[in-house]
Amino acid sequence: MSINEAHALAKKMIYYSLIKKAKDICLLNMSRLSSMADFFIICHGESAVQVKAIVDSIMEGMESEGVKAWHREGYSFLNWVLLDYVDVVVHVFQKEARKFYRLERLWGDAEIEKFGYEE
Repeated sequence: MSINEAHALAKKMIYYSLIKKAKDICLLNMSRLSSMADFFIICHGESAVQVKAIVDSIMEGMESEGVKAWHREGYSFLNWVLLDYVDVVVHVFQKEARKFYRLERLWGDAEIEKFGYEE
């Protein structure tokens, strides 16, 4: 998949996260920093219920477009859910977990685009 195709895929995932009012959505361009994925999406919800709604919206929306997640992690706990679409990795946190792990700082050299509801 080209970087432009991966970026378009990430934007679709962001759209589906916005439907469920995901907060402070960041799209990190990882293409020059890591071989694990071209993009990371990082966002959070205010509760486990909202995290589940965001994750379900992304997965169902992408499946309706014929794209399935390669791997899903953390869904049974809903504190930090990771969706791996190979070229795009989505991280959906509860607010406090996001503050604790601070992935944006860990990958501070990445180009970042922001979307949606900021705090």
